[in-house]
Amino acid sequence: EGHPEMAGFYYDVLSTIDEPAKIVEGSSSEKLAIKRLNRNQYVCVVYKELSNKDGFVITAFITSKVNLIERRKQLWPQ
Repeated sequence: EGHPEMAGFYYDVLSTIDEPAKIVEGSSSEKLAIKRLNRNQYVCVVYKELSNKDGFVITAFITSKVNLIERRKQLWPQ
């Protein structure tokens, strides 16, 4: 079920949340975690934090246009 194009990237999504290369601010209160997948592709996970231990994923996608995401305010690392 779900989005078959992302089904094979389940563990990449989890590792992006667990060990992101960078976290940037979303347009509301969501955050975007970014991690390199291969030479020119990145996993971007959009999520909301409810507390230090709780939150949920809104969406995740693969992109080669990471520069558009990196224009946002960087939250981590600082």
